[in-house]
Amino acid sequence: MRVFVTGASGHIGSALIPELLGNGHEVVGLARSDRSAAVLSAAGAEVHRGDLDDLDGLREAAKAADGVVHLAFKHEAMRSGDYLSAIADDLKAIEAMGAGLEGSGKPFVGTGGTLMLALSGIGDRAGTEADVVTGGPRVDAENTIIGFAERDIRSSLIRLSPIVHSSLDHHGFAHTLIGLARDKGVSGYVGGGANRWPAVHTLDAARLYRLALESAPAGSRLHGVADEGVPFRDIAEVIGQRLGLTVKSVDPQDAGGHFGFLGNFVGLDNWTSSAITRQLLAWEPAREGLIDDLTHGHYFDNA
Repeated sequence: MRVFVTGASGHIGSALIPELLGNGHEVVGLARSDRSAAVLSAAGAEVHRGDLDDLDGLREAAKAADGVVHLAFKHEAMRSGDYLSAIADDLKAIEAMGAGLEGSGKPFVGTGGTLMLALSGIGDRAGTEADVVTGGPRVDAENTIIGFAERDIRSSLIRLSPIVHSSLDHHGFAHTLIGLARDKGVSGYVGGGANRWPAVHTLDAARLYRLALESAPAGSRLHGVADEGVPFRDIAEVIGQRLGLTVKSVDPQDAGGHFGFLGNFVGLDNWTSSAITRQLLAWEPAREGLIDDLTHGHYFDNA
């Protein structure tokens, strides 16, 4: 299969390219810079120059491919506070690639997040793949991708854990939390810190994307979740221990001031199951969990 991948030179893309190539696929990666193009070429992928604003280019690249994996997102805009603009641009890019695939029966694998389930208020239970949120930031993109199934596109959506961890991760939420702890001089959690966040290793996530591309039924919601719920205080304690900092509770009303753009999320209980995904695609995470990965120190050695 000839696969067009956005975000191909990023965190998960850097693991997905060898995963796809090693299983007999060809990769065409979107590159917006000379540096990204060089990284993709070195990894064995063909380069398509452009970005998420090049809607005509995205549509044509999707049309020319046998399938699409969409990983890219304007993370810089999100971190700077322009989250809604990044979301709107992501939806436009998705719709453009969907137009290129419409009527083909080809696969489109998109990316969402499990935190949207926590924001929807599903209650004191694990969120599942069967849970559907009707609308909202990033959820509109998720529902658009699922709706591609009605346009003869074999679409699937992977809700990723908020922390996708490994030595390949250089800018994710784990690094953000470590950076915040360094800046604030304490490793914080909200309230009692019993709220849970799921996590998944990068290599396990990359394998899930490949399996979804190859065989996920049209309209599938999937969960990229290995650790179903790590207590947030446990995460803060490991960070504090590695940095030699005090671990401290932050009042929920002060979460925005302490955690910045993550302030609306760090206190959420995001207990999430991936049982349906594991059964549907015979996907079983095989790599170490988040706490073990953090204790190895590569997140701190490279900080």
